[in-house]
Amino acid sequence: MTTTLAPIFSALADETRWSILQELGRADASASALAARLPVTRQAIAKHLGVLAEVGLVEHVRVGRELRYRALGAKLDETARALESIGAEWDRRLLALKTLVEGTPTAPPAGQQP
Repeated sequence: MTTTLAPIFSALADETRWSILQELGRADASASALAARLPVTRQAIAKHLGVLAEVGLVEHVRVGRELRYRALGAKLDETARALESIGAEWDRRLLALKTLVEGTPTAPPAGQQP
């Protein structure tokens, strides 16, 4: 992942945006439809949708006079893979620290002499 995760986490940290994303995960919807389901005005929903679109979590398509929004799973998948990579690196580091602290000998990589 070449971009920073901070803008995505910032977008997801807002409870309203998280709720919008969850609603869009169930079905595409307009800002008006989302406002009817959430305790937020249509104008506020539109602003939140703009933030989510800016970081690549939603997109819209025009259907007649209406803009319908949909969640984009690719950016969430990319974020999840980045978090898994970070988690795996921390697991590796913690195992190395545990080995050092406990004095447990580690086996050398295959084909190498100790």
